Order: sequence, then structure tokens, then C-alpha cells
Amino acid sequence: MSHVLIVDDEPSICWGFREFLSDEGHEVSIAPSAEDALRLVEERRPDAVVLDVRLPGMDGLTAMQQLRERIGAAPIIVITAFGNLDTAVRAIGQGAFDYLTKPFDLDRAAAVLARAIETAAHSATEKTDEDSSSPETGSGLLVGSSPAMQEVFKQIALAANADVPVLITGESGTGKELVARAIHRHSERREGPFLPICLAALSPGLVESELFGHVRGSFTGAAHDRRGLLDLASGGTVLLDEIADTTLGLQVKLLRALEQREITPVGDARPRATNIRILAATNRPIPELIARGEFREDLFFRLSVFHIHLPPLRSRPEDIPVLADYFLSGIAGGQTLRLSDAAYAELSSRSWPGNVRELRNAVEHAAIVARGGEIGREHLPAPGAPLPESAGGDDVRVQAQLAAWAQSVSFEDVEDGGGVYERFLSLVEPPLLKCVLDRCGGNRAAAAKLLGMHRATLRQKLRKYFD
Repeated sequence: MSHVLIVDDEPSICWGFREFLSDEGHEVSIAPSAEDALRLVEERRPDAVVLDVRLPGMDGLTAMQQLRERIGAAPIIVITAFGNLDTAVRAIGQGAFDYLTKPFDLDRAAAVLARAIETAAHSATEKTDEDSSSPETGSGLLVGSSPAMQEVFKQIALAANADVPVLITGESGTGKELVARAIHRHSERREGPFLPICLAALSPGLVESELFGHVRGSFTGAAHDRRGLLDLASGGTVLLDEIADTTLGLQVKLLRALEQREITPVGDARPRATNIRILAATNRPIPELIARGEFREDLFFRLSVFHIHLPPLRSRPEDIPVLADYFLSGIAGGQTLRLSDAAYAELSSRSWPGNVRELRNAVEHAAIVARGGEIGREHLPAPGAPLPESAGGDDVRVQAQLAAWAQSVSFEDVEDGGGVYERFLSLVEPPLLKCVLDRCGGNRAAAAKLLGMHRATLRQKLRKYFD
């Protein structure tokens, strides 16, 4: 039998834990505030603590340090109904055994408690990190109060504390790079560089040289030794974006860099030690690529020591109003901008095949059209064509959207030189060019390679659309 202390000001939560844990043979004490909990643990040390974040008086996260000083290594399980990324990072960073968001299943909470008690019984007592500060308060665009996002926040906090490879998966537009940045920002490597590398943007013939560097004379044009991107990121974190689009040959070299923590520049026989943490991201199903022989299984297992999957926006509709307000606050400036109830309803009714990125673009579009004041449904851009149930993949979605646009075009003036094709290009080219440039970090040469066009052609198009 174990002694469990429940620290929560909600009588229903305390009653539920007492009834359930008592039936399981545990002894339960109740504290409605952090101050009461600190007095109780002076009288008797619990085997585990369930601690709410929002409490009258001292909050739970502030109380964690003082509790830790009194109870040693006894596991603390944090619970909250108002979690965000910073809450998760602080809780895990201060040594919380786990992090549960309300409402939670009591059976799951009891299972977590049982695991915590068992782990504590078989572990040596350790000094827990007492630094209660958060390295950074901002969580970028990682916004959401849904259970799905609360789980993502928790996974980020766990990943930040462990210097291991992380595989980040999810559909396009869900925020995979933001997750990688958050992991780096809250990790012990935060003072080092964070280097996102779009592998698809690198020239196939020079990708190994770009990543690993080269020595003088290793190939035509290699007039000097050159450090690779992985070497330049020493002491920090590298995000290998679109990892599923790499060749099998490159995958072998990446596997060696992960396993041996060393890189070999092109043309050099001597490997060099490297000190980087590798994160990888993809929107493609790697298990399917493995089955087709297009991706190495051993690299997949090495990359996915820890795996974070980002849910699509359509699976967490309760986050749509929160995200819309967040985006609106970022572009309002001195204007008074607000979304009407009808606009909120319209946003919440859409499926958002482009996920958070598409929602952000829609809010920015509406703000421009409304020109201040209240944003109504009529200010929002037309929704993209819904993805058929049997369809799959971005190509099908894009084709459906283009077909819907073509059907909406008036062709009455075509015979008189209406210029439908030019109108089409003026719609699709600017967002494509901007997306590719953003993905390549503004590098026009890399963007031209990815687009398959000459740099001069790209410059002309950029002047045409953006100058």
C-alpha cells in the first residue's frame, strides 16, 4: 500500500481519486492548496503526489520546488485544465513524472500513478533539477488548448530534456518546424545554433558536400576546403526537413553521422567528430517507403528514438477560434480588428486541408479585405475544394481545388482575349514562389533548383509579382 497526496481545490477531483485509489489499496491524503500540501508533507512523506497547477494562493508549479525539497525523489504528477507548451516544459523540467490534462480518464491517471510508484521504488534517489524558470516564454505558433495539442506540448517537453534524435511527422502546414524550434529552445543546446535544412532544396549533385563539407580537390571546382552544414551547427540542433525525400546513398551517410557522431567530408578519408542533435521531419508515410525499398529501416529506427506526430487541424476544431485570434493579434497593429460570430462559425466549419498555414493565410486575407473593424464571413477567402473521402495526397487535393476554380471562371471574354491562362498563372505562381522561397530560407539559387527553372527566370517572376 502506498501513500498518495492529492493537491487540488476541486472537491470532485479529490473525491474521485480518493474513491478509486482507496479501492486499489492505497492510502490517500487531500490538500486543497499548495500551502496545505507543504504542511502535510512535513508530517508524513507521501510515496507520490498528484498536483494541480491552478490553486488558490501559491500555484502548483511554484510549489513544486518546495515540495521536492521535502519529499525527495517521490514522483509528482502534474494535472491541469489550462496547459500550454510553457506549462508542460516547466513541469517536466522541474522533474514531474508525468503531465495530465483535464478532463482525464481516471483509469489512465491510476495507471500513471502505479507506474510512478513502481519506478520510484526501483530507482535510486536522485537530486531533481530545481530550476523553476522557463528558458523562454514564447511558444511561437504552437497554439491550442485541445487535448491533442496538450499531448504535443507534453511530448515537446519530454523531448527537450533528452538529447536524442526526434522524428516529427504530420501533414503539410501543421507546424513541424515550429515543434523542432521549440525542442531546441527548451533544450540544453539552446545557446547553440538551430539550423533547419530543407533537403529537397539542395542540389542532388552537391547535397553530400553541402551537408558534410569537402576537401580541396575532391571534385571539379573544389578549390578550397569547406565545412559542411552539419559541422557548422556544432553544439546545436539540426532539423533535416523532408527527410523522406533523400536518396538511399545519403541515408547511409546520415545513419553513420547519427550512430558514430562523426562526419566524413567528401574527398577525405578521416572522419571528424561532431556534436549536434539531429531532428527530422516529413509529411510522408515512412513505413510505406520502407516497404517499397525507398527508405532504410535502420535509419528510420535511429531517427525515431522519440516520435512526435502533429494532428491535422480538422481533428482539433476547438483550436480554430484560438488560432484565428492569435493570427489576428499578430497583424492588427494599431487597428481594431475582430472576428464576427459568423466568421468564427465559418472558420470552424471548414476542413482546412492546408492546416494551420491555410488558416493563417485566410485570416490575413480577411484582415486585408475588411480594412479594420469587424471581419465578417464575406471577408474570408473562398474555401478550397473538400478532399474526396477516397482521395489521398496533396496532388489530388490541389487538382480538386484547381478544378473548382476553373469551374467558377467566367469564359465569356475568352474569344476576345480574356487571358484566362495569365489569370491562372497570376493566382498560382505567387504563392508557389513564396512558399518555395520560404522553405529555402530566401536562397534564390536553391529555390530555382527546387523549382527546376533558371535563376534569371525566377528573378523575372519575382519582379513581376512582388516588386
